[in-house]
Amino acid sequence: MWDETKEAMYKRFQFNNFSEAFAFMTRVAFEAEKMDHHPKWTNVWNTVEIWLSTHDAGNTVTEKDRKLAAKIDKLAA
Repeated sequence: MWDETKEAMYKRFQFNNFSEAFAFMTRVAFEAEKMDHHPKWTNVWNTVEIWLSTHDAGNTVTEKDRKLAAKIDKLAA
């Protein structure tokens, strides 16, 4: 489940190793690029943290963020 405030949506994903985490980030990158919506994220070994907000809307959460979050959840499943 994503943590959501007015300013951003946040979720932490953990994988078995760095390769799985990096592969996940690659899949997310392709989906984000299709939507022209790019997350803020970090990766340390097997952990990926993602923050979503819409910069064009004043760094608030919009439907665009919710749509990308749903796609990200499917990729992580």
